Amino acid sequence: MSDRLLVANRACAQITRTEARNFYYGIRLLPAPKRSALCAVYALARRIDDIGDGTGSAEEKAARLAALRAGLDHGAGSSDAVLLALADAAARFPIPLAAFGELIDGVETDVIGTTYATFDDLVPYCRRVAGAVGRLCLGVYGCPPGTEATAGRHADALGVAMQQVNILRDIREDLTNGRVYLPKEDLDRFEVTLALTPSGALADPGGGLHALVKVAAARAAAWFDDGLRLLPLLDNRSASCTAAMAGIYRELLRRIDADPAAVFTGRVSLTGFEKARVAGRALTGRAV
Repeated sequence: MSDRLLVANRACAQITRTEARNFYYGIRLLPAPKRSALCAVYALARRIDDIGDGTGSAEEKAARLAALRAGLDHGAGSSDAVLLALADAAARFPIPLAAFGELIDGVETDVIGTTYATFDDLVPYCRRVAGAVGRLCLGVYGCPPGTEATAGRHADALGVAMQQVNILRDIREDLTNGRVYLPKEDLDRFEVTLALTPSGALADPGGGLHALVKVAAARAAAWFDDGLRLLPLLDNRSASCTAAMAGIYRELLRRIDADPAAVFTGRVSLTGFEKARVAGRALTGRAV
């Protein structure tokens, strides 16, 4: 490995370790070649997300996303460390780089402020911003011949499940940023108007938001049940990696379901010790 590529891979590992800490608990369970490849995948996914969530006008963000989309085709000769590391990873593993285009498509809908009438309308967004990442990871993990389509569907479902957790725990933060991901049909069903109290918490005068979160949590749990069917199709260490990442999000979902009001004032999170415990359970093959 050239010095330039070594530096690029180290940069991606540092980005993943510091900026995608929930995922790094799983990634570090992989053997070194897969670990470096997955760090490159996550480093670019993080950059795409950061563009969507960052400062600047919608036009500026769209231009940066377009430039990044174009750069995916020239990674091997790029001076950009992340693109260089990703090109090397794609040369070693069958990573479906086109899925990054789907991720960019999803972030572009964030930039223009898309809202969703129904849950069925929301699912394609979740597939773009999270299911696509699941399929990118599957390219690194690998699966037995003949199972590619089934594994891809389960990886996609697992991404959708995890994105639903993100939506539930970030209701308040998203609202303060002018974004609403909860489908209008759910808001109408539970007679919820998203608003903040004078103290900055989510208002829930009639208890409708509490009930909505409970129903949405149950729906997300069903997507986890489907997505976790991916695990038997993976080698042991890839399964442990996936189980650790999914396990952290599933535990977050359990806490949100047990106490929906927790999302009214901030983000539900796990401590470092709790995340390490989930990773340890995944490594020993216990249920997530």
